[in-house]
Amino acid sequence: MERSDETGRVAGPAGDAGARAGADAHTRTGPSDGPGAGSERAVSGVRAAGGALVGLGVALAAVVAVSTPWRPLPGSAPAVAPDPARDFTAAQIARADAFDAAVNVPVYLSLAVTLAVAGVLVLTPVGAWLVGRLPGPWWARALLGVVALSAVSLAIKWPLGMWYETRLRAYGLSTQQWPAWSADRLKSFAVQTVIIAIMVLAVVWLARRAPRRWWAPAAAGAFLLTVAASFVYPLVVEPLFNDFTPLPAGRLRDDLVAMARRDGVPVQDVLVADASRRTTALNAYVSGFGATRRIVVYDTLLRAPAGEVRLVVAHELGHAKRGDVLYGTMVGALGAAAGACLLYLVVSLPALRRRTGVASVADPRAVGVLLGLMSLATVLSGPAENLVSRRIEARADVHALDLTRDAATFAAMQKRLALTNISDLTPSGFDYLMYASHPTAPQRLALARSWARLNGLPEP
Repeated sequence: MERSDETGRVAGPAGDAGARAGADAHTRTGPSDGPGAGSERAVSGVRAAGGALVGLGVALAAVVAVSTPWRPLPGSAPAVAPDPARDFTAAQIARADAFDAAVNVPVYLSLAVTLAVAGVLVLTPVGAWLVGRLPGPWWARALLGVVALSAVSLAIKWPLGMWYETRLRAYGLSTQQWPAWSADRLKSFAVQTVIIAIMVLAVVWLARRAPRRWWAPAAAGAFLLTVAASFVYPLVVEPLFNDFTPLPAGRLRDDLVAMARRDGVPVQDVLVADASRRTTALNAYVSGFGATRRIVVYDTLLRAPAGEVRLVVAHELGHAKRGDVLYGTMVGALGAAAGACLLYLVVSLPALRRRTGVASVADPRAVGVLLGLMSLATVLSGPAENLVSRRIEARADVHALDLTRDAATFAAMQKRLALTNISDLTPSGFDYLMYASHPTAPQRLALARSWARLNGLPEP
């Protein structure tokens, strides 16, 4: 299965950086404030942020509960149990298990580093110590702190990334040389750092202007940033990693365009990504929405039979028809807004302030705490995101079957994808929880058989 590298942050040894704390922690009190006025306002801010968090959480839970296809097939569909041995030989299953074991060590170590570094930043004054020794005005120190802590994390994880890459090469999944691999990793680091720096700088700036109410504009900003990023990503970020060309004119393109038209899906274009310069894996995806929506297929996928390519694209049309990108953007935006409220509540905890030595988020030395909390949030939200993603992918599979009425080709395509990508056919519970954004190949094949029985068609 595909695993994404986790983001961790690290800093130097702990120490006392209180020299600048007084200048950086902006708290505003009026001349008529009594001894308990500041405390009352703080409690009021916490209550307001807590109420907003509850409201956003309820809205998020309602959207997910109502919109997620928890049962992609009707309840009357016959139950078919996934069985790897039915479709894959013992040697193929053993190879998938061996590959999984080979990559698990660097993957698990990367996760451990992420959690350890985040713990250090959240539970100790290390981050405050490092950022407190950086030069310049508050905004420069905050920006330099993001870059420095992120760069140290990248350096720690670099050998693990190289280890993972050597495993991909050993199994024939990677076609990259080290210079190209390094360039991709640095570009990914740059993109992530820019996004994180925008968020962190915004939070510190807002906290300096409105110490008790910064959670409200931060939540609105997080929502809007998530929506904007969904529009910008396919136009700005994706071209950094791949070149895209229109699928050449011919029968396959005509078939795909006709299928999209028949499906009632307004797709701007069908593009081919030059993925073969990086991998031998097969893949396709839909990105953007509205004027930026396009279906992208890997050039490696075009080596498969045309019928299987059509099935993959039919799956992607299912995402476009159901508005999955827009749906995911809205869910992500609500989650980001709720996360800003939760962040306010967490950084308001006296115990956290004592442990980190940072009295206020208005202090740029709080950058380490913010990075650590963001990193933990990414890890902890992953299983829930994967749970929803697997249901959405299953619905897209059903859409492909409904559109093509070809369960046999669907099954052949799923086998090809699983074997070429060396997908985990029997993932552990932990792997499935943390990393599986798609159903396993045996689960997808069982879905196809259930669909065929439901529709009175031959079972693949």
